[in-house]
Amino acid sequence: MFPGQGSQFVGMGKDLYANYPLAKDLFDRANTIMDTDLARICFEGPEEELKQTQITQPAIFVHSMVVFELIRNAAPLPVAVAGHSLGEYSALVAAGALEFEEGLQLVKIRGSLMAQAGKIHTGTMAAIIGLDGPQVDQVCKQAEAAGIVCTANYNSPGQIVISGEVGAVRAAMELAKSSGAKRAIELVVSGAFHSPLMENAAGGLLHALQSAGIKRASIPVYSNVQATAVNEVEEIRDLLYQQLTHPVRWQEIIEHMAAAGMTTVVEIGPGRVLSGLNRRIVRELNTAAIGTAEEVAALLNS
Repeated sequence: MFPGQGSQFVGMGKDLYANYPLAKDLFDRANTIMDTDLARICFEGPEEELKQTQITQPAIFVHSMVVFELIRNAAPLPVAVAGHSLGEYSALVAAGALEFEEGLQLVKIRGSLMAQAGKIHTGTMAAIIGLDGPQVDQVCKQAEAAGIVCTANYNSPGQIVISGEVGAVRAAMELAKSSGAKRAIELVVSGAFHSPLMENAAGGLLHALQSAGIKRASIPVYSNVQATAVNEVEEIRDLLYQQLTHPVRWQEIIEHMAAAGMTTVVEIGPGRVLSGLNRRIVRELNTAAIGTAEEVAALLNS
């Protein structure tokens, strides 16, 4: 499984770059595609630059792909893949549906379009802690009088993210607290991701997706939009388009994986956000994370 936006940190990938020629090669290729020194921003920051959506998304994608390429021949072959929002592009590369360069080009376009959409339609997001999905859906419905607001991420039991216009999100936060939420935390984001306010970005992304060389996935890819496994090209393309304006159904993805008999999941990329979520979704799943040179070396030497 591959993380999405929010897992980035200054210094990410620096140890991999220093220890593995393959990592240096992928970062150097990424610098060319991005037409900027992405490696420098990942390794040195500043944090404000790394946090910009059009930089964050390619940075996390490249880090995840470096780790995956380093371990792919040493680790057992995955029987399925999934990624949280942006991470779905990493998952598609791992499944053979996209090449690294094509995946990065799409992520570059996606991040830029989402950043632009955030400027056109000012919005925000908030994490609601302590309510379940249906409760948060109801809160959003009640807050619609104040504007556009909807559920954006069904992350885990008791952790749901909402997205929309600033006034409507803040109204929903207050309603959530009065409905028994433990906390309602507004997030520092550049736009209302996974909401109708991303419609402009989705339209631009569709054009890029239509010309992209997407192939049939060699293993099942669990889709954010429908939380079930897909393989076929047109289905992948359509779901990536829908993803920008539809919620990420992460909790259901992990539940479906467990129900299909999977027993071990590995988070590949920076941080351990998904590992933390998974422990709250299906405790019985063995969950590991690989994102540093030390963790890669431990696997390669085991």
